[in-house]
Amino acid sequence: RGQNLGFMAGIMCRYLGGMPAVATSFSREKLFQIARSLPADLQVLSGLGDLLQDVNSELEEIASLLRRDVALAARIVRISNSAMFGGGGQIASVEEAVNRVGFGEILKLVGTATTARFSERALEHYGISAQLLRDNMLHGAFACEELARAAGADTRVAYTAGLMRTLGIMVLDRAGRGHLHWTERYVPSRWPTYSAWEGGMFGVDNCEVSALILAEWRFPREMGDALRRHYLARATDGGSQLACLLNVAGSLTQRENRSLIGENGCWEIAPEKLQGAGLTEDQLEPALAAANHAFDAAVAALAG
Repeated sequence: RGQNLGFMAGIMCRYLGGMPAVATSFSREKLFQIARSLPADLQVLSGLGDLLQDVNSELEEIASLLRRDVALAARIVRISNSAMFGGGGQIASVEEAVNRVGFGEILKLVGTATTARFSERALEHYGISAQLLRDNMLHGAFACEELARAAGADTRVAYTAGLMRTLGIMVLDRAGRGHLHWTERYVPSRWPTYSAWEGGMFGVDNCEVSALILAEWRFPREMGDALRRHYLARATDGGSQLACLLNVAGSLTQRENRSLIGENGCWEIAPEKLQGAGLTEDQLEPALAAANHAFDAAVAALAG
């Protein structure tokens, strides 16, 4: 009974609905087509993850991957000159940037550069400003990374999962353009959660869309599964450590007022969530402090 009570907030988050929405049918292929219209930066993270997992990868291979997107490469060079990565205005190429930060920090460099693209456009059907989307992505990634470090889990996988967490929301927002009238946008007083609105409007929620897209882009299966389950809507969802880490990270991001309104009911801390994540409550504050420090440095790097 205790476990069921602990996951009650997650169950309510995913399945309680408001007034019926207008159902709109989107095939898997249509969703994939919309995902392909997203900035290529997100897909680059998949290839980068593969290279970082291979002990035989060379820094030149990583630089070659990053050069494929000219806009991303330019942002990487600019951000590598920030204080966050110890730069002093001397870096002029992707190769130099990659060599400067090395394997340890390259994922964080690319992730920070990726979020810069999403500070340019609001998600109008969700009512999410561009800055809030960027801040939620960044803080969620750093929070998940720090929690994974505390739990002895893979920090690179956790960071990437945190950064990709809103992928389904971005895809569904684009799906809504040209299909929804302004009265059918997400309204908190009408739908208690994004999932309730998405289920009625699209027949699928953002968690499922994220998992589908990550599988299409060949991200690790573990990551897609965790994003599908990270609202912890069912008691069995807590069997994924990464899903639990993402959920607890959502709680830390909420504490800093960088959460998304249609998800706020999902993040209540419960003992079974911490157990599933491999954490204790006294590890949360140090993880939050470290995540805030990394977030502030990243925001400064983007501003610079």
